[in-house]
Amino acid sequence: MAESFRATHHFLTSLLISAAITITTLKSVHTTATNTEFVKSSCTVTTYPRLCVASLSTHASLIQTSPKLMAHAALNITLASAKATSVMMVRLSSSSQLKPREVSAMRDCVEELGDTLDELRKSIGEMGQLIGSSYEVYMSDIQTWVSAALTDENTCTDGFEGDDMNGKVKVFVRERILVIAHLTSNALALINHFASIHG
Repeated sequence: MAESFRATHHFLTSLLISAAITITTLKSVHTTATNTEFVKSSCTVTTYPRLCVASLSTHASLIQTSPKLMAHAALNITLASAKATSVMMVRLSSSSQLKPREVSAMRDCVEELGDTLDELRKSIGEMGQLIGSSYEVYMSDIQTWVSAALTDENTCTDGFEGDDMNGKVKVFVRERILVIAHLTSNALALINHFASIHG
């Protein structure tokens, strides 16, 4: 009798544990799906929604359903991409196979990217200050800096105009800068969207 009670008790305990695990798993799957859907729907306000979803959906669990965290993540991804490109271009500009004009355009571009990095870093810093009565001042600063970063990126690609530039170098640099410019544009759209909801 005691043995049968123990077996039943053991069976019920196992059943309850597996039910709890199933519920937790379902909740987790539902939360993940909700977060991913939020990223997808938020990306519709951007100019490059496919890039937006591709770059941000892996961060859905951190973003959850927060427009502020979405804009913050977009800025961080843009910063990381700009940093990597800047490092690569510094390396490339010291290549002996480049013409003097290409080296000069490359160095100018690295300088523009340096400004972009500063502007993105300042924007990320201010995102953490978006509370209380100073909200509008900080938001205005962020929008100005991210817009300036976009201008710097476009200026960088302008330096590679002209037929006397090495085709491969020009295409390579412009493609990399274009990705950063598109990420920056998306970040700005998400910041503006967040500002419009908050305002």
